Amino acid sequence: MKYLLLICADESVQFTPEESAAIGKDTESWGAEVDARGVWREGDRLRPVSDATSVRVRDAEVLIADGPFAETKEQIAGFDVLECADLDEAIEIAAKHPVARFGVIEVRPFWPL
Repeated sequence: MKYLLLICADESVQFTPEESAAIGKDTESWGAEVDARGVWREGDRLRPVSDATSVRVRDAEVLIADGPFAETKEQIAGFDVLECADLDEAIEIAAKHPVARFGVIEVRPFWPL
């Protein structure tokens, strides 16, 4: 089954250069492991919420707002798409993501076609 991992973190969290380097290295290792398992399909980092644009249509009027859809402490920082045997495997992989140590990894199944 296909799963979307929403990588969520608080953009205000500050890391030392050493912590940033360690997180980057850990994320590369995580990606290599998931790719080696053959379940990774695609993923990437996202630009900060300050670069987001939200679009709504109300009464046939297009409403555009700068910023994210919802005002929350944690924002979507990236995503990964996995093809896993089941939810348990997707959760196991999400729990190993380095951002899970200070943020949240939301695991969502896709609707089957």
